[in-house]
Amino acid sequence: VQLQASGGGLVQAGGSLTLSCLVSGDIITIDEASWYRQAPGKQRELVASNSIRGRGRTDYADSVKGRFTISRDDAKNTIYLRMSNLKLDGTAIYKCKLDRVRTGRGISFDHWGRGTLVTVSS
Repeated sequence: VQLQASGGGLVQAGGSLTLSCLVSGDIITIDEASWYRQAPGKQRELVASNSIRGRGRTDYADSVKGRFTISRDDAKNTIYLRMSNLKLDGTAIYKCKLDRVRTGRGISFDHWGRGTLVTVSS
């Protein structure tokens, strides 16, 4: 299983950006996926998560609620993070993670992508 994040770049405060996380491999279903970010000098932060298990669930960090949206395109094995009204503290490396994935070899956990840099300017 490999993850490739893309879509980062430079954006002005108040602007929008959509990140993509393309998952490759013998994927059957992406059960749970998340986006994290790590700003310079700060700890890694869980930004958004999505699970299709049971009734399904989507959660967001309080700091991004109402501005960020996690979504997926299962046909493309891609996880998205739509970010709106970006703030200066949104500058960070954003990484996607597969918390739980079903592959042809069974269920596996905790796959990380390399990340993509988002820089928010004033």
